[in-house]
Amino acid sequence: MIHVEDLTKYYGDLCAVDHIDLTIDRGEILGLLGPNGAGKTSTLRMLTGYLPPSSGTIRVKDFTIDKNLLEIKECIGYLPESAPLYHSMLVYDYLNYIADIRGLRNDEKTTRLHDLAELCGLKDIMHKSIGELSKGLKQRVGLAHAMMSDPEILVLDEPTSGLDPNQIVEIRKIIRRIGTEKTVILSTHILSEVEATCDRVVIIDKGKIVADDSTHALKQSGGKENIIYLGLLNASFDDAKSRLSSLDGIDTIQQMNAEDEASLDIRLSCRPQGDPRTAIYNCVKETDWILIEFRQEAKTLETIFRELTKEN
Repeated sequence: MIHVEDLTKYYGDLCAVDHIDLTIDRGEILGLLGPNGAGKTSTLRMLTGYLPPSSGTIRVKDFTIDKNLLEIKECIGYLPESAPLYHSMLVYDYLNYIADIRGLRNDEKTTRLHDLAELCGLKDIMHKSIGELSKGLKQRVGLAHAMMSDPEILVLDEPTSGLDPNQIVEIRKIIRRIGTEKTVILSTHILSEVEATCDRVVIIDKGKIVADDSTHALKQSGGKENIIYLGLLNASFDDAKSRLSSLDGIDTIQQMNAEDEASLDIRLSCRPQGDPRTAIYNCVKETDWILIEFRQEAKTLETIFRELTKEN
């Protein structure tokens, strides 16, 4: 559905998006995840035709961004981080106005307004002024705006930014419902957002894609390192470090508690290839140490995100 090749965006000497390649299939809910300033918004603005790329190509269906910009915009509904609403208008008047702009008429317009009010939970506030609404309700109105022409692709930039927990849950439910029929692309820096909503995640950092897979597959891959924690009695750190550092696959050994405490707590940073736990256990068994803790850190999207985006 969407194919991006060598997409690049410069602002003066600053490279905000750095030669990225991306393919998005029909019916996917894709999360574009990254820290603030990673290039997420610039990427979405180029995908929707609101910002010209410095170089590279964007193809949506059979259209290219340089030759078929209007046709691409007709395929896409776009909700920026701050929904562009007229606060002095009533919700119904505003959506009716948007429907007129989109070319909907008579029964088609009435049906579409009714369907969007139902989908976005607006039925009870259609008579209210937009300026009186909470930010969560304003986001729903903006979402109805983006959905007015029934686009095949929906692009959402930070759709839950600034919302309270209840509003976040409600917006997530709406996105999941929309995602059963349409291709949805949303950007966020909130990790739980991606896990709760998306089928696939693309992590972008400093303008480059550093990961692209399903959330499950990313957690299975384990990121750049495995962490193992040991708790030992009758062991000194120097002795433990000397013995354990000789094992294959272990990069660093760090003491996690003070030397005068009863137990010795150690953090082992291990390479993702292979599993050194058997060798670690056998090493401990050969000594008079007492093993009171032995666990591998559970990989979460948060830990993988930190590994992929932290400063060197």
